[in-house]
Amino acid sequence: MTTTQTLPTARTSVGWRPLARHYAEMVLAMFAGMFALGGLRTLAGLTLPLEEQPGGWYLLMAIDMSIGMAAWMRYRGHGWAGTLEMCAAMFVPLALVPLVWAGAMGALSFMTAAHVVMLAAMLLVLLRRRHEFAHC
Repeated sequence: MTTTQTLPTARTSVGWRPLARHYAEMVLAMFAGMFALGGLRTLAGLTLPLEEQPGGWYLLMAIDMSIGMAAWMRYRGHGWAGTLEMCAAMFVPLALVPLVWAGAMGALSFMTAAHVVMLAAMLLVLLRRRHEFAHC
């Protein structure tokens, strides 16, 4: 009589549906933070003009998005490490600011590129922590 023993593998498969749901939730939470907190800052007169200060403008937006995302992730039961790593993805595009200072990129091009880089950075975090994010 032979028995087959299943050994756990280092990489178990994670379905894409929970990951896609998590990614969509993060994007919605970012927008909620951006609109709610950005709106409050606008009402208080604490905004920066994109054309004149694109780096500062993006920094404030990244903070607003991170607060919204962190609040939602903590509500959904994610740990601090994953939450902070996902929030850090919001700040990766700040590496593009020297291109604006050098005149190699305009403010609107920076804003577009920053969003593409930010969403890609979030995707990398999602894939890196796919087992954690697929179960909440």
